[in-house]
Amino acid sequence: MVDFTTVRDSFPALGRQLDGRTVAYLDGPGGTQVHRSVIDAMAGFMEVGGSNLHGPFVTSLETDAVVDAAHTAVADLFNAAPDEIVFGQNMTSLTYAMSRAIARTWRRGDNIVLTRLDHDANVSPWLQAASDAGITVRFVDFDPDDGCTLDLNSLDQAMDHDTRLVAFTHASNAVGTITPVADIVDRAHELGALTYVDAVHYTPHGLIDVAASNTDFLVASAYKWFGPHTGCLFGKSSLLESLDPYKLRPAPDNAPDRWETGTQSFESLAGVAAAVEYIASLGSGQTRRDRIASAYASIGDHETVLTERFLAGISEIPGVELFGRNEADGRTPTFAIDVDGVRPHEVARALARDGIFVWDGDYYAYEVMARLGKAPDGLVRIGFAHYNTLDEVDRVVLAVGSLR
Repeated sequence: MVDFTTVRDSFPALGRQLDGRTVAYLDGPGGTQVHRSVIDAMAGFMEVGGSNLHGPFVTSLETDAVVDAAHTAVADLFNAAPDEIVFGQNMTSLTYAMSRAIARTWRRGDNIVLTRLDHDANVSPWLQAASDAGITVRFVDFDPDDGCTLDLNSLDQAMDHDTRLVAFTHASNAVGTITPVADIVDRAHELGALTYVDAVHYTPHGLIDVAASNTDFLVASAYKWFGPHTGCLFGKSSLLESLDPYKLRPAPDNAPDRWETGTQSFESLAGVAAAVEYIASLGSGQTRRDRIASAYASIGDHETVLTERFLAGISEIPGVELFGRNEADGRTPTFAIDVDGVRPHEVARALARDGIFVWDGDYYAYEVMARLGKAPDGLVRIGFAHYNTLDEVDRVVLAVGSLR
């Protein structure tokens, strides 16, 4: 079992002081913290000087090696092949690019299926692409009274033999609900639909396995799993080769290069590989994939303890309502709460003054807040990562309780 108290020492920002008090960095406000090895890798690339790809000189060859290493590292993280990994500015940009390419294959009478549990980055790109193509969009509901779980009956009702795509989240960035990915993929594939999984929120908390789930696409953001701001997309090699991307004429025709438009942030890709290696360093095993799987088992055990402590504490505070599952199973350690009589923005401001950083509003989970009847003010999001401690959980609970 990993001693997560020692892990904190390798995250430089975690020791930051604000008005004489150590800041409680949670995973809600804009992502998790960056590991020291990631900072060193990015700075190291920039110090020696990089170049663009595929040149005959040493700096270009070194950059080729950095990019190859990043593809291999994320392939290990997702359990994919290196040529099935595409990098981009962020998850949203990659999804916009992929949505337009996939939409070229749609015809009148087709439909696509989205969910009301998703971040808008896995909703709006598809809504806009569907509007351009003149096809129908159907939504899958979730049950607010059952821990905000995705309604699989609603999914089955939404799909038919004209469904071309099902886009859904691996875990909700708003309420923490984890979805049954492999089951959803199977249901979609039975009808001939492609699947596109948003794993941005899930990846810092749980093991990704695209081979086991058999999804056609999966997308994540490295800044959520202790790395830089870079988007990472998995696509089955047959699809990355057969779909027609929007790209420049001189750009390569082979995957994944044909999808990586323009010049990539090579220093960020050095950081991406370092972030994967950091996760692997928390585990044990013969291969990096083995170490990654072992690491996530330890992360899951630790975050379960944090989750149970938070749920127990928050349940004792009168006037605080939790949205989502009230048990650790089936959720990430990310919690949406409402404090009776205090607007979410005021809750966030009060906690910020106490050195506790949480988010308020809809955090781009537009459909979630509309379904919960919480638009436009939204809710307060409190999230923990593996570097957080029980003392920090108690500190957050105490601070929320002081608002009542």
